[in-house]
Amino acid sequence: MDTINWADLSFGYLKTDFNIRTYFKDGKWSEPQVETSEFLNIHMAATCLHYGQEAFEGLKAFKGKDGKIRIFRMRENALRLQSSCHGIMMQELPVELFEEMVLLAVKKNERFVPPYESGASLYIRPILIGTSAQVGVKPALEYTFIIFVTPVGPYFKEGFKPTPMVIMREYDRAAPLGTGTFKVGGNYAASLRSGTKAHELGYSAVLYLDAREKKYIDECGPANFFGIKNNTYITPKSESILPSITNKSLIQLAEDEGMKVERRAVPVEELATFEEAGACGTAAVISPILRIDDLAENKTYEFCKDGKAGPISEKLYKKLRAIQYGDEPDTHGWVTIVK
Repeated sequence: MDTINWADLSFGYLKTDFNIRTYFKDGKWSEPQVETSEFLNIHMAATCLHYGQEAFEGLKAFKGKDGKIRIFRMRENALRLQSSCHGIMMQELPVELFEEMVLLAVKKNERFVPPYESGASLYIRPILIGTSAQVGVKPALEYTFIIFVTPVGPYFKEGFKPTPMVIMREYDRAAPLGTGTFKVGGNYAASLRSGTKAHELGYSAVLYLDAREKKYIDECGPANFFGIKNNTYITPKSESILPSITNKSLIQLAEDEGMKVERRAVPVEELATFEEAGACGTAAVISPILRIDDLAENKTYEFCKDGKAGPISEKLYKKLRAIQYGDEPDTHGWVTIVK
């Protein structure tokens, strides 16, 4: 391969050597297959193309100072994919098969795992699609599951630096009791128009409100939201947000630090009381929020008046990253070391 400038990687796609695939047909999953092609040959009437039978995951592998490769919370991703499968009636992938294929994908592409302290990581993208040829609106009978990997830099080019976000009340990402709690492509398609508009206005992301009443914080387009006040980590509870594995991890770390944790409805007005706020997810870990502009209400909520991330956000960010890279003990059993 050409020499990769690890420090200059974007959060984008870079071709690697292999991807891993399995196929569900006649009531069973095939043995994992190692492929070199980046392309799929699917029927034009496949359910993934017409009725959105598609779910995906995102996780990362990191190379530590000791040279070992660590995968973060792989089992949680396998379980969340099963939840998505249940939500849109796709064939569930066994957890053990998911884990076997993740490990195989990382091992086969080991030379693409960025070096320690490069600021980059190996992004792992599992995707499951319905492939039956049919035109009736019903679940597929056949499925394809693929895992590919690619080295990536930070999701937000600013890295761990506060950025402005915006509330746009004229857009919803997902409806209560809909597919918001599942990691399916349709939710992201629904966020593209507002996300593009936000970027054009100079914001890094949209902060969505609940679709039912427009009174409570839901989540950012690509991440969960959290706020900090009075040594308490507060994150929204909602019927339409994705259960973030990063958020779940930060909640545990906050409790480890002796903080109180509240997962509850968060009224928009409460933004004015937070000392710190952030967006959290696999891609960025934590993206501190500089300010939130509520355009319709002509209000601004500021969190980083000196332009720097708050001390608790920074501490949690560094702690989680240290566990991912093996610099601190993995006391919760989150990390899988690639043998």
